[in-house]
Amino acid sequence: MRTINLMILMAEVLMVPAWGVEATPYWPQFHGPLRNNLSTETGLLKQWSPEGPPLKWTARGIGQGYSSVSLAHNRIYTSGNINGKTVISALGLTGRTAWQETIGDGWISKKNYPGTRATPTLLGKRLFYMSPIGEVVCLDALSGKKIWGFNVLERFNSQPPRWGLAESIVIYDGRVFCCPGGPETAVVALDLETGRVLWKSPSTGDLAGYATVTVAEYKGVPMIITMTAKAVIGVHAGNGELLWRYAHETPYDMNVQRPVYHRGRVLISSVKTGAVMLEIEVRGGACSVKPVWTSTDLDNHHGGVTLLDGYVYGSCWHRGWSCLEWETGKTMYYERRLDKGSLTYADGHFYVLSEKRKMSLVKAVPQAYEAVSEFPLPDAGQGFSWARPVVCGGILYIRHDDFLYAYDVREPTRNMLKNPSFESGEEWKPMGPATSIVPGSAYTEAGTQCRKIVLDPNRYKQQRYQDVKSVRYWIRNIRNRKYGLSCDIHSLILKGIR
Repeated sequence: MRTINLMILMAEVLMVPAWGVEATPYWPQFHGPLRNNLSTETGLLKQWSPEGPPLKWTARGIGQGYSSVSLAHNRIYTSGNINGKTVISALGLTGRTAWQETIGDGWISKKNYPGTRATPTLLGKRLFYMSPIGEVVCLDALSGKKIWGFNVLERFNSQPPRWGLAESIVIYDGRVFCCPGGPETAVVALDLETGRVLWKSPSTGDLAGYATVTVAEYKGVPMIITMTAKAVIGVHAGNGELLWRYAHETPYDMNVQRPVYHRGRVLISSVKTGAVMLEIEVRGGACSVKPVWTSTDLDNHHGGVTLLDGYVYGSCWHRGWSCLEWETGKTMYYERRLDKGSLTYADGHFYVLSEKRKMSLVKAVPQAYEAVSEFPLPDAGQGFSWARPVVCGGILYIRHDDFLYAYDVREPTRNMLKNPSFESGEEWKPMGPATSIVPGSAYTEAGTQCRKIVLDPNRYKQQRYQDVKSVRYWIRNIRNRKYGLSCDIHSLILKGIR
């Protein structure tokens, strides 16, 4: 039994990323790993002080823009305008700049909100991005070196919409999807490795909208669903065939919200025109859509709507937040007194960022908009706070203008080895990645010395942690965030259990 337990323990250790016992922070694209804006984080604070959760660090120098962040490779990626150019930045987990790469001219129209919009997309060691003026690039995510790139608007004889392209690149089935719009095509698929055009859909006659595409598969048909300037369309993901188009016109052609797909239905929401639920029909290989319900109580501008447990949540055009039932469109609540903004979800709460720099923690329930805590962002940045917040690795990331703020929203370490018995080891210096060493983030990112802590095997056996269940718990919670302790898991395997 002890041999089996040890094998289980070793298997778990091998699955632990080299940088720490907690999984490497992973939010590789706009709206996260599953593109649903739902974080799987747990153990987060249920309430904040009036000043907000602890501010771990502030990074400056990422440029002007409204881009959110993505995380992979123990780095944070975003984009911004610097000296009139579009620049992609990679930061370490302590906010220190790892590299910056200029990819072309920036969106500098003063009356049309200068700055970047899209969030970088990570796949493996590659980063993909599209600028407001149509520069599509693939970079090495670790170095920033350009692998391939071209201007998609120039290639397909199109032009940017009034406020510039805002979609974030989506990758599906080994293909890179983006939407130049215009007279030649609506959606194109590019080769992941080279950027070669694999197919282009027919044109719908519309310019591009501002939304990031949604990937769906229904009754065996893979679809790319997106907003053009005047409609929502479905394109076959395999060959670019235009499957269906549903007109959805709005003032100033502001189709910004990413379509939400769930079980054969698609929800779209735009300013003043409101929300429309569409049902996809597939018959004999032909696809079409029909409206199921409409509502003007959710006319989202660009803060996004999120589907959670049968309800959709989001802000409205001028003011207010609302919640609708997915199946029927029934309004569960409509709180008109609040400023509009954006949101993300984690651990039973929505993290709601108003466009006027106020961050709120809101219970994720359909009965009412119930803010538990709120705090103002620092007033160092300029303009609206339109970038989507992200919760990843226990950190709340908020981008405002040239600044990125990192707030620690984790609960204090709970039930971590009550009165643990440790032997203090020697000071150790930074080392390279190793599968058997599990250092804390400060060790890998900042390069500072940490104290090596080795569990005393004799005292360990005297406590109630002999069984594998408890060892698993101990591994998950070994890193003391307050004091920055680290543990040599190799020592635990070789000395702690025999």
